[in-house]
Amino acid sequence: MNEHYLGFGLGLRRDHYQAVLDQRPAVDWFEILSENYMVAGGKPLYFLDRIRADYPMVMHGVSLSIGSTEALDVGYLRDLRGLAARVQPRWISDHLCFTGVQQQNLHDLLPLPYTEEAIAHVADRVTQVQDFLGRQILLENVSSYITYRHSTISEWEFLTAVAERADCLILLDINNVYVSSRNHAFDPTRYLHGVPAPRVRQFHLAGHTYQDHIAVDTHDQPVLDDVWKLYAEAVQRFGAISTMIERDDNIPELPELLSELEIARGIAKPLLVGDAHE
Repeated sequence: MNEHYLGFGLGLRRDHYQAVLDQRPAVDWFEILSENYMVAGGKPLYFLDRIRADYPMVMHGVSLSIGSTEALDVGYLRDLRGLAARVQPRWISDHLCFTGVQQQNLHDLLPLPYTEEAIAHVADRVTQVQDFLGRQILLENVSSYITYRHSTISEWEFLTAVAERADCLILLDINNVYVSSRNHAFDPTRYLHGVPAPRVRQFHLAGHTYQDHIAVDTHDQPVLDDVWKLYAEAVQRFGAISTMIERDDNIPELPELLSELEIARGIAKPLLVGDAHE
């Protein structure tokens, strides 16, 4: 078995804090949103510490803005490192994007142009972050709704080049691959086969919706059938990769998410029997 494999997890949300403590559900691990716990005290940290005692955790951020041309936020990195010392996560991830301009956070995950200049710029910043944190990080592919005229390579080639040049890892969001493939008319299977398997440490699964024929990564719906099919292809391609379901809005009761997690298990486990990654 892949030594880093955690199994099947959920995003830890405050709606479920008490249920997790009371029921100890059959979840292998939880992913926390880093920014929610980069605070001095209060209920989030109280529940975090109690749940962390029973479950492995990973940290996932939305504010690193690794693709920005502005200086890295050392204060943010210091807080992130402090939280990691408290949580002892199996790994830390964020997104391959930028989140604002002129020191204004636009609260969105904005895609980058896929150019050699951008590869060099982002890889250098990832190296700085990893040196500061003292560990490798994972970068997640984002869903996108625009492209740049200056892009010279595909998204998967860009993601691969950054990961290899910076020696970081990849959080492959299967729903984001699907959403972007619909919006930009590429074959999502080609994306999967364009990413190096040894770099992929985690999968995300989530739901999306359609607005004026555009696929939008809303994280407020169950995983769609086409994304489940793509997930099956991803398991065949990459083997035993820690998988979790993200739900950030319209959050249902915990049993509904546990049922959805069972779908992921049901898809993956037969494909992993006798797999070389096990």
